[in-house]
Amino acid sequence: MKLVVCAYHNVGYRCIEELLRQGAEISLIFTHEDAATEQIWFSSVRELAEANKIQCLTSSINEPENIEKVRKIAPDFLLSFYYRNMIRPEVLEIPARGALNLHGSWLPKYRGRVPVNWAVINGETETGATLHYMVAKPDAGDIVDQEKVDIVFTDTAHDVFGKVTDAAVTVLQRAWPKLAAGTATRIPMDLAAGSYFGGRKPEDGRIDWNRSAVEIYNLIRGVTHPYPGAFTELNGKKIIIWSAWPVDGSGVPGQVVSLNPLRIGTGNGLLELRSLQFEGEQETEATACSLSASDRFA
Repeated sequence: MKLVVCAYHNVGYRCIEELLRQGAEISLIFTHEDAATEQIWFSSVRELAEANKIQCLTSSINEPENIEKVRKIAPDFLLSFYYRNMIRPEVLEIPARGALNLHGSWLPKYRGRVPVNWAVINGETETGATLHYMVAKPDAGDIVDQEKVDIVFTDTAHDVFGKVTDAAVTVLQRAWPKLAAGTATRIPMDLAAGSYFGGRKPEDGRIDWNRSAVEIYNLIRGVTHPYPGAFTELNGKKIIIWSAWPVDGSGVPGQVVSLNPLRIGTGNGLLELRSLQFEGEQETEATACSLSASDRFA
């Protein structure tokens, strides 16, 4: 049984480790070059491939010469673990026994990009990891197995990503022997019961102080370290809010209500800032900042 694997990030690293632990034969791995503009806080799939003497390419699997490479291998399965490129339908048709993807949500909810961040930003209390067959439409093929994880109110997206990574490995532990044996189930995905979300850009982290304190808090914890962070402006200067907490009270949206603790008015409730960073400066505790009661964030 031969496999071609497309993988990146911790989910890709851990799932490849699990396949190797189960004795799977991986003929070729496709991964990505790390972007110079991205904070690299996750494990390297390329280094794992090199350590296990598996051929690894950082060029896209969709390039004509790579499609031919996959055809020559004639894999039984093509597996995708947090690979960032949509894989072309003609590639999905190559593996004799199917192409599958591990997605970081409880599908069909949160199909699409950065599902963990979106789940936290939207205040969800659970998400999961789902192994499903790949079709031309993103995250839409038959489901093989799923594992749920809880999202607690204090979790950041980084915390949840760790839980989802563990869940992904659990799913693969259960599913791979069944896939290899030809006994895995296929449950059609009900797209009407789910949702689709696109990717996020740093600008999407801008805080709208007319939102409720809980909604702003969810945005902050959904994009805090190691992500770019939620931000606001004061006197034309950008400020990243890395940590905060919603509390009872009322105030004009964006207006400083108290300095110690530093609390800001929102559309519903107050947001107590814990950690922030002025543009061009180091991150600091909010109470150490030089602000006044007349300041108002925009």
